[in-house]
Amino acid sequence: MNQYLTHTLPNGMRIILLWSPSQVVYMGIAVAAGTRHEAAGEEGLAHFCEHLSFKGTHRRTAVQIINSLEGVGGELNAFTNKEDTVYYCAIHRHHLRRAVDVLADIVFCSEYPQQEIEKECEVVCDEIESYEDSPAELIYDEIENLLFEGHPLGHNILGTSERVRSFTTADAKRFTHRYYQPSNCVLFASGDIDFGQLCRLAERATSGIPSAPSASVAPIEPLPLSETDSLAEPIVRHRSTHQAHVMLGARSYSADDPQRWALFLLNNIVGGPGLNSRLSLSLRERRALVYSVDSTAVTYSDTGLWCTYFGCDGADVKRCLRLVRTELDRLIDRPLSERQLRAAKQQLEGQLAIAADNREQFAIDFAKNYLHHGVERNLNDIIAHIEALTPSALQQVAADIFLPQHITTLVYL
Repeated sequence: MNQYLTHTLPNGMRIILLWSPSQVVYMGIAVAAGTRHEAAGEEGLAHFCEHLSFKGTHRRTAVQIINSLEGVGGELNAFTNKEDTVYYCAIHRHHLRRAVDVLADIVFCSEYPQQEIEKECEVVCDEIESYEDSPAELIYDEIENLLFEGHPLGHNILGTSERVRSFTTADAKRFTHRYYQPSNCVLFASGDIDFGQLCRLAERATSGIPSAPSASVAPIEPLPLSETDSLAEPIVRHRSTHQAHVMLGARSYSADDPQRWALFLLNNIVGGPGLNSRLSLSLRERRALVYSVDSTAVTYSDTGLWCTYFGCDGADVKRCLRLVRTELDRLIDRPLSERQLRAAKQQLEGQLAIAADNREQFAIDFAKNYLHHGVERNLNDIIAHIEALTPSALQQVAADIFLPQHITTLVYL
């Protein structure tokens, strides 16, 4: 069982440690600021601020930030997604003091200098253009925009080149002042370090930061499950790609909806990472129609997303879609047998155990869980939820998500 230690500093920043005997420490600061927190006209700003946080603070230049941990063999990185931005590093335990200081510096004290913005916007624009050249990645963004049309969750995380080139120092400071507040952050760590020392270092590193409440996000009505015209044809974009790229997607359950556990298991059965997923067996192993096929289930605070992707020859799109429909209908029409359910549970639980052995990713996962939900991520609890699932529960969720009228289909040709 995971043993966490937690503490809240006077400025409101929460700290969580999962002790492990390793000399390597994975740690970072997770901020509840992502794409969905952007106001109109700020699309892409959360991701842009992440880039700019490495470009200079009151105390460090961009080069000094790069060398701060890299110079002692560590690694420093960050990413932005729909509901948070995470700054994280890997270091030897001996450099804990330095790591805490550097992380706090770039998160809370970045200056976002205009001359760096002018250079970095071209880096981000190149990143945007690389996505435009990668239809297998771009189609994920577009399906989200279709499913969450008019809602910030549908926005592309990177934004557009035109928008990015318009950002200024004032824009970055306005956004980070709203959300980069200690009370809106979690400092997380995993490794062989003393928790009391970690808390003291964090309090010292953030002692000079004015304590202000982070901006509250306007309450949003829970987004309903998708409902489309069941007779609607796939949405086709002609992009002159070598192969067709196909995505089927539907809105699903929020991060606190108990039905999400059934969807996670169903998703693994349909198109999870195992080569024995139903779509992999049907489309690839038996018929050699695709090279890759996979499914994803994502939860947000008030909604969720399920989708499945495959790439195939343009002439095989309709056949592949019929085969996908057959597999989804099977899960709607017939409950799993007890033997099938036991095998599915065993596979998912094994995958979770292996994933938990990736300490860096597990540290990021438990940090985000603690950031958004205030609870500690416990593998035993997750497995208990999976073990409690029944054939009828899975069949009901399959009907909620997989019916034709709940699914939007997007095709790049």
